[in-house]
Amino acid sequence: MKEVLISGKASFKIEVPYKLYETGEKGKKPLIVYLHGFNQNIDRFEKIVNPLTELKAYHLFIQAPYPLYDQTRTKKVEDWGRSWYLYDGEQQQFVRSMELSSEFIQEIIDNLLPNIEVSRLCLFGYSMGGYLAGYFMLSRWKHVNEAIIIGARIKTEVFTDRLQEAKHINVLALHGSGDTSVFPEPQQKEIEKLKEEGFNARFKSIEAQHKLSQPFIAESELWLKENGY
Repeated sequence: MKEVLISGKASFKIEVPYKLYETGEKGKKPLIVYLHGFNQNIDRFEKIVNPLTELKAYHLFIQAPYPLYDQTRTKKVEDWGRSWYLYDGEQQQFVRSMELSSEFIQEIIDNLLPNIEVSRLCLFGYSMGGYLAGYFMLSRWKHVNEAIIIGARIKTEVFTDRLQEAKHINVLALHGSGDTSVFPEPQQKEIEKLKEEGFNARFKSIEAQHKLSQPFIAESELWLKENGY
């Protein structure tokens, strides 16, 4: 008969890459943090959003920490897709996992700030990265000025009593009208809720599906320029 003598948990570290670019003249400027979608990585994401890097800003690309095994066995580990959090449908697990990834992102930003002059911070999140951007902006509202969230839903229910603290954040929510992976109506309701709380928040439907296509990039660039980027 076997007997469990000791049971516990241990941490396992994995290296996660990030890239910081600077465009425009030296000096104080915005920082845009890019959070990719499920099964993407920073190299693929950077190519998709490349037009935004023409804006005069610091551009920070962070790769999600959880590797997704390539079942085709045709890709090297560095080319695998990544995931931002672990989700099994259970809300507590979901929030706990997003908090861990938010701590991870905050640590990277904090380590960079002594070396760069940042005037404001914008989050750009697509799909899974959009869910995390929504959580990050409401949990770390002191640090965020703008957020662009594409093909995701802001989980305002996690912050019911704290939304007022974040109402200085300008929010743009873009969604494909034909998105059947993340339906647009729930996000539209979240934006209306933020407006009622005093946020400068905008929802815009794009004739697209759940794919980060050029119209989303163009709308994002236009909105950033309207907000002084």
